[in-house]
Amino acid sequence: MGIDPAVKEASQNFLRVTEPYQYAYNYDWLGRPIIQLPQDIVAIQELIWKQKPDIILETGIAHGGSLVLSASMLALLDLSESLSAGSKYQKRRSVIGIDIDIRPHNRSAIEAHPFSSYISLLEGSSTDQRVVDNVYSIIPPESNVLVCLDSNHTHDHVLGELKAYSDLILPGGHIVVWDTSIEFDGSSVWTGRRPWGPGNSPYSAINEFLTTNHDFKRIHAIDEKLLITVAPGGFLVRDN
Repeated sequence: MGIDPAVKEASQNFLRVTEPYQYAYNYDWLGRPIIQLPQDIVAIQELIWKQKPDIILETGIAHGGSLVLSASMLALLDLSESLSAGSKYQKRRSVIGIDIDIRPHNRSAIEAHPFSSYISLLEGSSTDQRVVDNVYSIIPPESNVLVCLDSNHTHDHVLGELKAYSDLILPGGHIVVWDTSIEFDGSSVWTGRRPWGPGNSPYSAINEFLTTNHDFKRIHAIDEKLLITVAPGGFLVRDN
């Protein structure tokens, strides 16, 4: 299904015609706007349950819906382990969110959320060396980390993020690079609004990253299953 040309064309056309209406802005997760397609929400849920990370690192916070999704999934993982062991519930996982500009009203809403105890917020550029060093100081060595990149979508910025945080990933762990669909957007949606576009996108950054880092590969089966996703070719797994 995922390689059927007619299906692929229909999927890409859906993204093109709905983007001007900001379709992804229609959805919340536990009360916070998540700005993700429903299919991608399901995909990240599946990936979190499969990897069972100790820590999820997210770049790009916006309204915090994605952080709350990650926090709620990690809470479910903690609860499921406690239930399986017949022991008292214990919080041991966490989410780290990075954004260059965390708006006060968004920070307040995230910190007031019932899952806020799972969430740590860092303000600054995700490629600033001071921020990168801070992240590495927070995360204990050999932690099982899942990284989700959704901040500045230019080639250079995403490539910098991939180089900065890929060493956190253990074999079998994942990096999700959102909005690779920018590379394939044949419309004028981005023209004049943002610095990124075809050839200067998260997808092109992944291509360059994979030419020098052979520990990672794309998981094409995910986008072929989703069909409608903002991250075609953006799901990576570490093999070695």
